[in-house]
Amino acid sequence: MPALKELLVASGNPGKLAEMLDALKGLPLRVLGPGDLATALPEVEETGETLLANAQLKARAWAKASGLAVVADDSGLEVDALEGAPGVRSARWSGGGPEQNNLKLLDELRRLGEVPRGAAFRTVLVLAEPGGREDWVSGRCEGLIPRQPQGSGGFGYDPLFFVPRAGKTFAQMDLAEKNRHSHRGEALRRLRTLLERW
Repeated sequence: MPALKELLVASGNPGKLAEMLDALKGLPLRVLGPGDLATALPEVEETGETLLANAQLKARAWAKASGLAVVADDSGLEVDALEGAPGVRSARWSGGGPEQNNLKLLDELRRLGEVPRGAAFRTVLVLAEPGGREDWVSGRCEGLIPRQPQGSGGFGYDPLFFVPRAGKTFAQMDLAEKNRHSHRGEALRRLRTLLERW
Protein backbone atom coordinates (compact mmCIF):
# COMPACT_ATOMS: atom_id res chain seq x y z
CA MET A 1 0.00 0.00 0.00
CA PRO A 2 1.46 3.43 -0.92
CA ALA A 3 2.59 5.67 1.91
CA LEU A 4 0.36 8.54 2.97
CA LYS A 5 1.30 11.85 1.38
CA GLU A 6 -1.28 14.13 3.07
CA LEU A 7 -3.14 14.06 6.37
CA LEU A 8 -6.07 16.31 7.24
CA VAL A 9 -6.60 17.26 10.90
CA ALA A 10 -10.35 17.34 11.49
CA SER A 11 -10.83 20.16 13.95
CA GLY A 12 -12.42 23.59 13.79
CA ASN A 13 -11.11 24.43 17.28
CA PRO A 14 -8.08 26.73 16.75
CA GLY A 15 -6.41 25.71 20.03
CA LYS A 16 -6.81 22.00 19.42
CA LEU A 17 -5.71 22.37 15.79
CA ALA A 18 -2.53 24.22 16.86
CA GLU A 19 -1.66 21.46 19.36
CA MET A 20 -2.18 18.72 16.79
CA LEU A 21 -0.27 20.47 14.00
CA ASP A 22 2.63 21.16 16.38
CA ALA A 23 2.78 17.56 17.59
CA LEU A 24 2.76 16.18 14.03
CA LYS A 25 5.60 18.39 12.76
CA GLY A 26 8.45 16.61 11.01
CA LEU A 27 6.43 13.70 9.61
CA PRO A 28 7.25 12.76 5.98
CA LEU A 29 3.83 13.92 4.81
CA ARG A 30 1.91 17.17 4.44
CA VAL A 31 -0.31 17.87 7.45
CA LEU A 32 -3.31 20.06 6.61
CA GLY A 33 -5.94 21.94 8.57
CA PRO A 34 -9.47 22.73 7.33
CA GLY A 35 -8.32 26.18 6.19
CA ASP A 36 -5.89 24.59 3.72
CA LEU A 37 -8.73 23.13 1.65
CA ALA A 38 -10.66 24.98 -1.04
CA THR A 39 -13.89 23.11 -0.23
CA ALA A 40 -15.99 23.46 2.90
CA LEU A 41 -16.19 20.42 5.16
CA PRO A 42 -19.40 19.21 6.78
CA GLU A 43 -20.41 20.07 10.34
CA VAL A 44 -20.52 16.76 12.21
CA GLU A 45 -22.89 16.44 15.13
CA GLU A 46 -21.30 14.56 18.03
CA THR A 47 -24.11 12.12 18.75
CA GLY A 48 -21.95 9.19 19.89
CA GLU A 49 -22.12 7.79 23.40
CA THR A 50 -18.32 7.40 23.63
CA LEU A 51 -15.25 9.44 22.71
CA LEU A 52 -14.33 6.79 20.14
CA ALA A 53 -17.75 6.95 18.47
CA ASN A 54 -17.61 10.75 18.15
CA ALA A 55 -14.07 10.70 16.75
CA GLN A 56 -15.14 8.04 14.24
CA LEU A 57 -18.11 10.15 13.11
CA LYS A 58 -15.84 13.11 12.39
CA ALA A 59 -12.99 11.15 10.80
CA ARG A 60 -15.27 9.18 8.47
CA ALA A 61 -17.33 12.20 7.39
CA TRP A 62 -14.29 14.37 6.64
CA ALA A 63 -12.41 11.54 4.88
CA LYS A 64 -15.42 11.02 2.61
CA ALA A 65 -15.88 14.75 1.95
CA SER A 66 -12.19 15.57 1.38
CA GLY A 67 -10.91 12.39 -0.26
CA LEU A 68 -7.94 12.54 2.16
CA ALA A 69 -6.71 10.54 5.10
CA VAL A 70 -8.08 12.25 8.22
CA VAL A 71 -7.29 12.29 11.91
CA ALA A 72 -10.10 13.36 14.25
CA ASP A 73 -10.27 13.44 18.01
CA ASP A 74 -12.78 13.61 20.79
CA SER A 75 -11.75 14.43 24.33
CA GLY A 76 -13.47 14.45 27.68
CA LEU A 77 -12.85 15.57 31.24
CA GLU A 78 -13.79 12.95 33.84
CA VAL A 79 -14.14 14.28 37.40
CA ASP A 80 -14.06 11.63 40.13
CA ALA A 81 -16.45 13.41 42.50
CA LEU A 82 -18.95 13.86 39.65
CA GLU A 83 -18.90 10.13 38.81
CA GLY A 84 -16.98 10.74 35.58
CA ALA A 85 -18.97 13.76 34.37
CA PRO A 86 -18.85 15.72 32.15
CA GLY A 87 -17.10 12.97 30.14
CA VAL A 88 -18.20 12.57 26.54
CA ARG A 89 -20.41 15.67 26.87
CA SER A 90 -17.59 17.92 28.09
CA ALA A 91 -17.84 20.49 25.28
CA ARG A 92 -21.64 20.73 25.54
CA TRP A 93 -22.09 20.22 29.28
CA SER A 94 -23.51 23.61 30.27
CA GLY A 95 -25.33 24.31 27.02
CA GLY A 96 -23.06 27.35 26.62
CA GLY A 97 -19.40 27.91 25.77
CA PRO A 98 -16.14 27.12 27.59
CA GLU A 99 -16.59 29.84 30.23
CA GLN A 100 -20.04 28.51 31.16
CA ASN A 101 -18.67 24.95 31.29
CA ASN A 102 -15.92 26.04 33.68
CA LEU A 103 -18.40 27.89 35.91
CA LYS A 104 -20.65 24.84 36.01
CA LEU A 105 -17.72 22.61 36.99
CA LEU A 106 -16.74 24.89 39.87
CA ASP A 107 -20.39 25.23 40.98
CA GLU A 108 -20.97 21.46 40.95
CA LEU A 109 -17.86 20.80 43.06
CA ARG A 110 -18.65 23.67 45.42
CA ARG A 111 -22.11 22.23 45.98
CA LEU A 112 -20.59 18.90 47.04
CA GLY A 113 -18.44 20.55 49.73
CA GLU A 114 -15.10 19.03 50.73
CA VAL A 115 -14.62 16.20 48.24
CA PRO A 116 -11.51 14.85 46.52
CA ARG A 117 -10.80 16.87 43.38
CA GLY A 118 -9.15 14.20 41.27
CA ALA A 119 -9.88 14.13 37.55
CA ALA A 120 -8.55 12.78 34.28
CA PHE A 121 -8.57 14.04 30.73
CA ARG A 122 -8.99 11.38 28.02
CA THR A 123 -8.74 11.64 24.27
CA VAL A 124 -9.28 9.26 21.37
CA LEU A 125 -7.78 9.90 17.93
CA VAL A 126 -9.20 8.11 14.90
CA LEU A 127 -7.24 7.82 11.67
CA ALA A 128 -9.44 7.11 8.65
CA GLU A 129 -9.02 6.90 4.89
CA PRO A 130 -11.78 7.43 2.28
CA GLY A 131 -11.52 3.76 1.27
CA GLY A 132 -12.52 2.62 4.75
CA ARG A 133 -9.17 1.84 6.35
CA GLU A 134 -9.28 2.96 9.97
CA ASP A 135 -7.39 2.75 13.26
CA TRP A 136 -7.35 4.60 16.56
CA VAL A 137 -5.18 5.49 19.57
CA SER A 138 -5.91 7.08 22.94
CA GLY A 139 -4.24 9.12 25.67
CA ARG A 140 -4.95 9.92 29.33
CA CYS A 141 -3.67 12.51 31.82
CA GLU A 142 -4.32 12.51 35.58
CA GLY A 143 -4.88 15.80 37.35
CA LEU A 144 -6.77 17.83 39.94
CA ILE A 145 -9.46 20.51 39.69
CA PRO A 146 -8.31 23.70 41.50
CA ARG A 147 -10.79 25.92 43.35
CA GLN A 148 -10.41 28.72 40.82
CA PRO A 149 -9.05 29.10 37.28
CA GLN A 150 -5.27 29.37 36.93
CA GLY A 151 -3.58 30.67 33.78
CA SER A 152 -4.77 32.37 30.63
CA GLY A 153 -3.54 30.05 27.87
CA GLY A 154 -5.07 27.00 26.24
CA PHE A 155 -8.80 26.52 25.77
CA GLY A 156 -11.78 24.73 27.26
CA TYR A 157 -11.19 23.39 30.77
CA ASP A 158 -7.42 24.10 30.66
CA PRO A 159 -7.50 26.74 33.48
CA LEU A 160 -9.19 24.17 35.73
CA PHE A 161 -6.96 21.15 35.07
CA PHE A 162 -3.88 21.09 37.32
CA VAL A 163 -1.17 18.54 36.48
CA PRO A 164 0.74 17.67 39.68
CA ARG A 165 3.86 16.39 37.94
CA ALA A 166 4.17 19.73 36.11
CA GLY A 167 3.06 21.89 39.04
CA LYS A 168 0.70 23.95 36.89
CA THR A 169 -2.53 23.88 34.92
CA PHE A 170 -2.71 23.29 31.18
CA ALA A 171 -3.55 27.01 30.84
CA GLN A 172 -0.19 27.90 32.45
CA MET A 173 1.80 25.82 29.95
CA ASP A 174 3.09 26.80 26.53
CA LEU A 175 2.20 24.63 23.56
CA ALA A 176 5.30 22.41 23.72
CA GLU A 177 4.97 21.80 27.47
CA LYS A 178 1.27 21.01 27.21
CA ASN A 179 1.95 18.49 24.45
CA ARG A 180 4.58 16.83 26.68
CA HIS A 181 2.13 16.34 29.54
CA SER A 182 -1.36 16.18 28.07
CA HIS A 183 -3.73 13.39 27.13
CA ARG A 184 -3.76 14.66 23.54
CA GLY A 185 0.04 14.85 23.42
CA GLU A 186 0.28 11.22 24.54
CA ALA A 187 -2.25 10.14 21.91
CA LEU A 188 -0.45 12.14 19.22
CA ARG A 189 2.86 10.41 20.03
CA ARG A 190 1.06 7.09 19.58
CA LEU A 191 -0.44 8.40 16.34
CA ARG A 192 3.04 9.15 14.97
CA THR A 193 3.98 5.50 15.56
CA LEU A 194 0.74 4.40 13.89
CA LEU A 195 1.39 6.64 10.88
CA GLU A 196 4.81 5.06 10.43
CA ARG A 197 3.08 1.68 10.06
CA TRP A 198 0.56 3.14 7.57
